[in-house]
Amino acid sequence: MKNVEQFFDSIRKGDEAQCRGLLSGQPELLNSRDQRGSTPLILATYYNQLGIVQLLLDENVDINEKDSSGNTALMGVCFKGYDPIAKLLLERGAEINNQNAMGSTALIYAATFGQLEIAKMLLRYKADPSIKDHRGNTALDHATLNNLPPLVELLQNSVG
Repeated sequence: MKNVEQFFDSIRKGDEAQCRGLLSGQPELLNSRDQRGSTPLILATYYNQLGIVQLLLDENVDINEKDSSGNTALMGVCFKGYDPIAKLLLERGAEINNQNAMGSTALIYAATFGQLEIAKMLLRYKADPSIKDHRGNTALDHATLNNLPPLVELLQNSVG
């Protein structure tokens, strides 16, 4: 348990050397979870730790693993707005249209939180703008509700 906490602390701090050292002795840490159900990859993306994200992906973690709310690492970066990590996850094959427990997708998060560049990236990778969350709202609906004109225009053009 102590090493799991130490591993997650090193991820939060961006200490790649410590992460690497802990993993070399305990590769099972790749499959650990914190008290909120986050995986190491989800936590690394949340804290904008690009180097650690790369390390974890190189160790073949499940890029599409979900936390206890059904969120993936890609969804997290779309919420937070970390473009380089979003790009890396997409290049490495993250499933773009996964839905969480509320039916939200990465594109819905990008639209909700005003992440225009990430939304463009997601659409280039074929995110489906027609997917609705459990309230029946699409990414376009969320952009409209949040009064985000550039995203509204982008999503209107992507829907056709």
